[in-house]
Amino acid sequence: MLKHRGFPGRLPGTDYHFTIRRPNPRGVTPLVRRERYADRKPADRRADAAFMQALWDYFGEEPFERGNLDAGRLSWLFGREVVPAEDPFDPQSYEALLRIDVEVARASFPEVFGG
Repeated sequence: MLKHRGFPGRLPGTDYHFTIRRPNPRGVTPLVRRERYADRKPADRRADAAFMQALWDYFGEEPFERGNLDAGRLSWLFGREVVPAEDPFDPQSYEALLRIDVEVARASFPEVFGG
């Protein structure tokens, strides 16, 4: 499992994790698309925006390996702002390649992209 050195570990002052420390001994947690409903808590929305900001700052438009990025946090963006960068895509692989769909990410998180 690739560790993204310098990537924020969590949202400061909260328990919202962005990375994991070690591989899951029971198997890799699969990435799934989670629906973001309009009634989500403001803290959850801040965590999504902060995670998107960290992804953009760290990777930009380049494809990146899932590595030690938290599957739960990544799943809130997966299938919309973060999409597979390879075909076939294995949602249960730490080596899976992802990329930011910049158009969708700009529309969803304009504050991240200066909009």
